[in-house]
Amino acid sequence: MDAHPQVSPEAATRPVRFVFRGRTVEVNDAPPTRSVLQWLREDARACGTKEGCAEGDCGACTVLVAELAELAETVLGDTAAVRSAGLAIRPVNACIRFLPSLDGKALLTVEDLAGPSPDAPLHPAQQALVDCHGHQCGFCTPGFAMSLAAEHERQRAGGPPPSRSELADAIAGNLCRCTGYRPILDAGQRMGQDLSRGLPLDGLAEQLRGLQAAPALSLPGRWHAPRSLTELATLRAARPQARLLAGATDVGLWVTKQLRDLGELIWLGDVAELRRIDEADGMLRIGAAVTLEDGWRALVARWPTLSEMHRRFAAPPVRHAGTLVGNLANGSPIGDAPPVLMALGARLRLRQGGVTRHLALEDFYLDYMKNALQPGEFVEAVEVPLATAGPGWTVRGWKQSKRFDCDISGVSAGLVLRIEQGVVQQARLAFGGMAATVRRAAGAEAALTGQAWTEATLQAAQAALDADFTPLTDLRASAAYRQRVARALLRRLWLETRGDAPLPAQALRVWEGCA
Repeated sequence: MDAHPQVSPEAATRPVRFVFRGRTVEVNDAPPTRSVLQWLREDARACGTKEGCAEGDCGACTVLVAELAELAETVLGDTAAVRSAGLAIRPVNACIRFLPSLDGKALLTVEDLAGPSPDAPLHPAQQALVDCHGHQCGFCTPGFAMSLAAEHERQRAGGPPPSRSELADAIAGNLCRCTGYRPILDAGQRMGQDLSRGLPLDGLAEQLRGLQAAPALSLPGRWHAPRSLTELATLRAARPQARLLAGATDVGLWVTKQLRDLGELIWLGDVAELRRIDEADGMLRIGAAVTLEDGWRALVARWPTLSEMHRRFAAPPVRHAGTLVGNLANGSPIGDAPPVLMALGARLRLRQGGVTRHLALEDFYLDYMKNALQPGEFVEAVEVPLATAGPGWTVRGWKQSKRFDCDISGVSAGLVLRIEQGVVQQARLAFGGMAATVRRAAGAEAALTGQAWTEATLQAAQAALDADFTPLTDLRASAAYRQRVARALLRRLWLETRGDAPLPAQALRVWEGCA
């Protein structure tokens, strides 16, 4: 006999349903962790989508997932998804996307770009890749074509032609080993010359509305997809050992690389309240199911100096699937969002049944991969004080990694100062990669507070920083290198913000002008 309460009446045991090739597909009895890529290649025999890394790093498996635009709405700002024909369309990695997460959505692959007959014209993105010699072996080409097709659809929907730099960012999640990126970027610019044809979206919104009329999906003992916060809270309280799943951009690798059984899963992606971004009581509030892309855009809109961290945080297919709160809840000591949000004074809104509480982000991490969540409790949102977006505040977020794009940090930092009349009134310095958890540099903060923002003060803070952390040596960086990088990031902060002849940010970027 099941010791858990019955699934709520709003949920139903039924097949996973999504639109594929213009028709509704029903999938029964598939394991909840079966990937979209496995289903495409092994079940649907749609082999245009390739498997390269099986970890969301190479982009050979890039597909587009479309949902009703009204479901992707946020209270503030606009989703970064492509909006067209009443849909919100996002590029994602099929290799780490679990099949039940497609329920109620539509899946578009490279086979959707050209018409069904052999003599059908190519999609403008495909044709441009041919004309500009943007492919050689062709293994990566379907992924590039899908990323470019999304940008092409953005133009068709009224968006401006992307710059070459913007195109480079759009394909940052697609790895090419033989063609080189110049002809691919050429193709990205050329495809905009033909906006007469695009993705096959006619009638798709109506099909998805029909799917949304069905009850929420529940596969007893395996997968639950609540649609309201109340339903989620009840379900979580009843099943405290179930694993919460938002984007699977990290958890997906537990399956593809570690072959782990994830047990019972609760999918957060359909909870409407968790997909909201709003402002209240001087706080920017980002729900637990808001994507990394939308969350970072909301942060950059208020703290523009965080744009570099946004740009370098993974790649579009990962940022359109993973969530900002998921990156926080994961608790990795080398996560890039925790140092920034910790330095900004962020707090988490936690929920257990009908009870909520707030906890400062810096108090959330107890030890390596351990946090302060109680059984049955979950993170509902992250709340960021807006005061630091005002005058007098200096905010920076930086990372150091071996690659510019799509790489895990050796060291990451969130650095926030309030400077008045040349004196540091407040300092909040948080670092990742320097300890078992992301932590603030208490000694360096104390060395700065109340002091004139001079090179002597900087040097005192750097010396204190050496005492704040005892980093480890691993494959990404040695302990000595990490200490040098942390000191260098403090110096970079001083060079950009010193009272006498501060350097512009571009003077401190070695890649400036390289795109």
